[in-house]
Amino acid sequence: QVQVVESGGGLVQAGGSLRLSCAASGRDFSITAIGWYRQAPGKQRELVAIILSGGGTQYGNSVMGRFTISRDSAKNTVYLQMNSLEPEDTAVYTCNVNFVTSYSGARTSWGRGTQVTVSS
Repeated sequence: QVQVVESGGGLVQAGGSLRLSCAASGRDFSITAIGWYRQAPGKQRELVAIILSGGGTQYGNSVMGRFTISRDSAKNTVYLQMNSLEPEDTAVYTCNVNFVTSYSGARTSWGRGTQVTVSS
């Protein structure tokens, strides 16, 4: 099993910045992709950004140009730098880790999420 822990959420004014971290830990696993998703009250969960094991990235249309996903592979940690935050970015941000192991094949784990609130 891979444990996923997010950190870095909080309250920020519109136009401000936050950086979220997602750390994966466990035994004998290889990460294939890590993604950030968010869900606002009354809305469906949406993809924010994803980074693949080869380094490729993909962003949701609403955050493109404002958010940047990066990784520290040695630490199994992914960062989400969020700039020019807008009240519409307010949501619970959750990290998803896709990985493979020699004993269970392809699996996925989710963190518990971190709240991001952007005030106008």
